[in-house]
Amino acid sequence: MRTKVTAQQIYQSLRGMILDLELAPGSRFTETQIADYFQVSRTPVREALQRLEVESQITIRPKQGCFVRSIDIARIRDYYDVRVAIETLAVQLACAHMSDTALQTLAELWNPAALHFGSAPDDPIKQAEEDFHIQLAQGSGNDALVRYLTDINDHIRVVRRLGWPDYASIEDTYAEHFDICQLLLQRDVAEAEASMLQHIRKSQQRADQITLAQLSEPTRNPFELLSVQPPR
Repeated sequence: MRTKVTAQQIYQSLRGMILDLELAPGSRFTETQIADYFQVSRTPVREALQRLEVESQITIRPKQGCFVRSIDIARIRDYYDVRVAIETLAVQLACAHMSDTALQTLAELWNPAALHFGSAPDDPIKQAEEDFHIQLAQGSGNDALVRYLTDINDHIRVVRRLGWPDYASIEDTYAEHFDICQLLLQRDVAEAEASMLQHIRKSQQRADQITLAQLSEPTRNPFELLSVQPPR
């Protein structure tokens, strides 16, 4: 017997698809398509979609359908500016509070000689790259900082993950993460901050370039092409 899919599950699934780029920015879908996809009535679908609209993940247009939020370059740049401030503070606090053991473990994961997460621009390393910054924030000992950075990540993930166009970018990321860890182990907060700032701004530049390219591409009906399966 198939388990009934709840509004919460539909919301989480759709939100994940948006954040992981399985639903392209600007793409359109309908309430009926979602209901058919999850094999449920429109009631839980409507509840899930309303939550996504409140979060500005989608826009609901009567008689037209639902549209995944488009990429707003100016808004993304604003979030990157906030990210710089948050991650600079994270570096300062991690330098003061994160243990040598934790930093050494993180450094080993990003040792360019080991390629622990592989060298292909696929989902595992993209998630690991995001996790690296969260782990430093957690090492700061400030829970509010972690929450704010997580929120920022949710807003910029769509372009951050598009900013991995080649293998050279991955090599740079290993080297830059490893360098930041070494500077923190030396408790050199000024150099660690400078290295983090350069790392983030480089990521932003790549994201800007990819974003402009993506904006010129046509959107599609995602539910005709999605390879993921609905929850059971």
